[in-house]
Amino acid sequence: MAHTMFFFTAPEDEVALFRFLGRLELEVYPRRVPQDWKPFRPSGERIADLPADDLYLVASGIRPAYVDKVKRGPDKGFWRIDEVRSPVVFMQRSFLNEDQELGSGKLWAELDITPQTGRRDAAPDQFRRLYMEIEEFIKKAFRRGDPKDFFVGPRAARLAKEGLVLRDSKFRGGTVVPYK
Repeated sequence: MAHTMFFFTAPEDEVALFRFLGRLELEVYPRRVPQDWKPFRPSGERIADLPADDLYLVASGIRPAYVDKVKRGPDKGFWRIDEVRSPVVFMQRSFLNEDQELGSGKLWAELDITPQTGRRDAAPDQFRRLYMEIEEFIKKAFRRGDPKDFFVGPRAARLAKEGLVLRDSKFRGGTVVPYK
């Protein structure tokens, strides 16, 4: 089963998160990788260079990412990262929706053996520790939300207190309130 964590980040929270991620040996890739993509290490200064919506954090120090070329469909010509066999953390960033509500983001990594995805081997222990380190940072630096599956960055919590609505990004998702 995949390990998933849901969170809300204001721009200042995202800068702090990417400063932390810059200490780890990771590289940033978009969900659909163009052929001319140049990977870079995450940092607070490179927020403007991040893909707008979804991205992969590849643990290149552990093992390179497995990629396949997309041969059909609207993404033809792009490269696709194999999420199951590669040491990657998928990240969906928080965003402001059309109603000016902050939508939730998420982190996702496949660490265990799962018959649904065809994974035969568990992720390397080094990658498991790396993901747990990211998860631990979020649990320490962010507040717990209500419902309890969500974590709210400190600045996002202040904005929610001032009236910003935190909305689960799932279809017909409910609202989330920072736990006091």
